[in-house]
Amino acid sequence: MSETPWLTIVGLGEDGPDGLSPASREALEKAEIVMGAARHLALLPELTAHTVTWPVPFAEGIPLLLSQKGKRVVMLASGDPFWFGAGSSVTKHLQTGEWLALPSPSTFGLAASALGWALENTVIAGLHAAPYARIRPQLFDGQRILATLRDGKAVAEICAWLSTEGFGPSTVHILEALGGPRQKVRQTKADTLEFEDIQHPVCIGIDVAGHGAVIPLTAGRPDDLFDNDGQITKRPVRALTLSALAPRPGEHLWDIGGGSGSIGIEWLWAHPTTSASAVEINPERADRIRENAARLGVDRLNVVTGSAPEALSDLATPDAVFIGGGISQDMLETVWAAMPNGARLVANAVTLEAEVLLANWHEAKGGEMLRVELAASHPLGRKRGWKSSYPIVQWSVVK
Repeated sequence: MSETPWLTIVGLGEDGPDGLSPASREALEKAEIVMGAARHLALLPELTAHTVTWPVPFAEGIPLLLSQKGKRVVMLASGDPFWFGAGSSVTKHLQTGEWLALPSPSTFGLAASALGWALENTVIAGLHAAPYARIRPQLFDGQRILATLRDGKAVAEICAWLSTEGFGPSTVHILEALGGPRQKVRQTKADTLEFEDIQHPVCIGIDVAGHGAVIPLTAGRPDDLFDNDGQITKRPVRALTLSALAPRPGEHLWDIGGGSGSIGIEWLWAHPTTSASAVEINPERADRIRENAARLGVDRLNVVTGSAPEALSDLATPDAVFIGGGISQDMLETVWAAMPNGARLVANAVTLEAEVLLANWHEAKGGEMLRVELAASHPLGRKRGWKSSYPIVQWSVVK
């Protein structure tokens, strides 16, 4: 651990040196090297330190920064470097004590102040380097969202996306160069955007409105949210399955026989720190899973095209496993061996052969067996009657 930090991360606002704290000014005066984006460097007066323009893409600048260890280095970042900023991308390569952070007001704080929004009731999103669909689960009438964007052109892109999703009536507040002399705040409707002179840096505030499909909060979301070819764990059974899988923060799921990806996607909706791998042998279905995940805001779903158990060998260790298709003795043996103690397994069977297999494993390993029989009303002549689905046997167990 270094006794004196060699790196100072200075959060810089659009007002340049006028908004810097005394500590930030002192760090810049004593620095031997100042690294930052060209836009940040241009905000500062002439420096005695050697200046280095941070390259694009951002990741290429990290080795360059780390190579300066031993010198007095200042890294310039926007606002609060540790709130959707560049700070953690650098400090994960350092040991505690090697850096000192001197933040300025964040973009989100400045935006909330400009709009009069309570931050604790507002969804915060960094969309400057992420798909717009990341906010799809938060789109419902009355929600407020603050999001950073890549550049001015991205405003038109996200407005078009909102309109496509059925939220074109949303009010979009366009906030440019917050905190500086160029600050500008304008508003429009997503489906009637006419501004073409939007300048970087820019963030937006979205007052969500419209009649697009709202993603419910509880497990067992509507089937029509997921594009599928019929291979989907239907809503009632999915709700029971996810209840048995019991997702917890930070856990990883194996979804074997992904189908439409509905189980893995709902698992990922449970908490932003969850992760999942969906294994699907059919390439078309695997592509459909990727498309569903991207469209529904969980592009972090890892989709593996291949057959189980062979395709399981390179996956991260699971905390929970769901087997929704292709159950076999070989698969169960492989999965059981890969599961650490405390991991949960849920398997659904439709055929008699699979049911017998699960019954044998239940006898050997314990857990719970559940038989699910569902019937839905259907037209029967001029009246209605019950049409039964195939019964499903579910085995759930903790190793």
